[in-house]
Amino acid sequence: MASHGANFPIEPGSADGQHFLIVEARYYTELADELLAGASAAITAAGATFDVVTVPGALEIPAAIAMALEAGDYDGFVALGTVIRGETTHYEIVSNESARALMEISVVDALPLGNGILTVENEDQAWARARVSEQDKGGGAARAALAMAALKTRLNA
Repeated sequence: MASHGANFPIEPGSADGQHFLIVEARYYTELADELLAGASAAITAAGATFDVVTVPGALEIPAAIAMALEAGDYDGFVALGTVIRGETTHYEIVSNESARALMEISVVDALPLGNGILTVENEDQAWARARVSEQDKGGGAARAALAMAALKTRLNA
C-alpha cells in the first residue's frame, strides 16, 4: 500500500512531459471518486498528464494494466480500488490475488506502479484511507508511481 508520500515528496513540475494511466475499480463508486480525486491531484501537481480507465473490480486491475502495456505508452500506472471484508473468503482471494498480480507485473516489466487498492475491514476504514483530507491513499499511490517513474528515469540515464 502506498504511503502518504511524506518520504517521497513530488516537486511541482517534476514530471512534466510524463503520462500516466490510472486504472480504477468502480465497485464502490463514492470511494472510487475520492481515490481518483487524490490521484489526479497528485499527478497534475507534478505536471504530468493521465488517462483513466475503469474496470469492474480489483481483480481486473492487473489485466487492464497488462493490456495497456501492449496498447499504450505510459510512464507509470496507478491502481485504485477498495476491497471490504465480507462474510466469505472472497475478500482474501481478491486482496491477495490483486496485490500478487500487481507486484508480479511491476517487477517483471519494471513498471512504475502505485498500488492504491484499499483492503479494509469496513466502510469506515475505507473512508478514512480514501478521503483526500485524511490519509489520501489515492494521492499516495500516485506519488509512489511518480517517485518510481523518476527512479526509473534516473537509473536508465
